[in-house]
Amino acid sequence: MVLTKAELIAALQKEVRILVHLAGKVDARSLDYRPTPKQRSTIELLRYLISMGPFVTGAIISGQFDGRAWGLEIDAANDLSLADTITAIAAQVEAYPALLADVSDDALRGEVEMFGTKASRGASLVNLVICGYAAYRTQLFCYLKACGHDELNTMNLWAGMDAPAA
Repeated sequence: MVLTKAELIAALQKEVRILVHLAGKVDARSLDYRPTPKQRSTIELLRYLISMGPFVTGAIISGQFDGRAWGLEIDAANDLSLADTITAIAAQVEAYPALLADVSDDALRGEVEMFGTKASRGASLVNLVICGYAAYRTQLFCYLKACGHDELNTMNLWAGMDAPAA
């Protein structure tokens, strides 16, 4: 694998921190925003993100995606408040070292099939989890911008911080 395990964990943690930063910008005007009737609302997107990374990481490590368990996990977040949702996402910073603690470099190089694609576990973690975070945080950023959060810029999206005052 091109990344070391420590670099992989750091990249996952960085994605979580950026997501928590953006989630902290959600307010009453953006909480229930939904671009189209069939898309997730802001709160639904955040609740989904409680499980997306850790659950898919576990599936990649084990080589098995349990759709029933996934559904139960997603359903468990349905009634969480915004504050509880952000707290649950923030906990992922500590979850990744634990999830990956016993995964060897050989295991990361080992092949797994997820969602019809065969790749190494390491590549699957990058392509499904890290890229998933990047995609979903960009979606959240666009939701916030559509709701009038004009103060947000690329620093918020890519660094997880407000831009310095001019």
